[in-house]
Amino acid sequence: MAEFFEALNDDHIAFIAKQPMFFVATAAADGRINLSPKGYDVFRVLGPNRVAYLDLRGSGNETHAHMIADQVDKGRVTIMFNNFGNPALIMRLYGTGTPVLPQDDGWDELVQHFDILPGTRQIFDISVDVVQGSCGYGIPHMKLEKERETLLKYHEQSGEEEWFEKVKATTTSIDGLPSRATEHFFDPKEL
Repeated sequence: MAEFFEALNDDHIAFIAKQPMFFVATAAADGRINLSPKGYDVFRVLGPNRVAYLDLRGSGNETHAHMIADQVDKGRVTIMFNNFGNPALIMRLYGTGTPVLPQDDGWDELVQHFDILPGTRQIFDISVDVVQGSCGYGIPHMKLEKERETLLKYHEQSGEEEWFEKVKATTTSIDGLPSRATEHFFDPKEL
């Protein structure tokens, strides 16, 4: 049976802190729904109704495109955590989000909560309006073996010119929606 809450409580925050990965789902008014898995230590609870996560450049930028295209619903987003151990539990955070890039107002306040990783492109600032907890009885038991270092190593080896070429390639979603490009390169040698 699902339980609904208006805000994150201490038990929710403790549960989130123990999870090694989460999933992000977004959708614009038209087009495909995007669902992305996220790893690394990039998620932060900033308050009972505010969370954020540091986003690394990958093969696309769908979440960003959906959030800025969805002006009517103001960037709808769902974050989901699964406990693959005990107790069996799924937690969803429903809300609205905004991408904050290094050149944006608000970056300096948000970035204080994170360690910058190679490939950092933006932070998603999310206002949570509903927290849902439900059983995870259908979720298998799995153990984290280790984090994959491949993405970080890839970005550590990228130079500034290559970085911006790849950023340009991800300024349109798979449905043709625009996203804004970061104007900042975090030199891995300086992190």
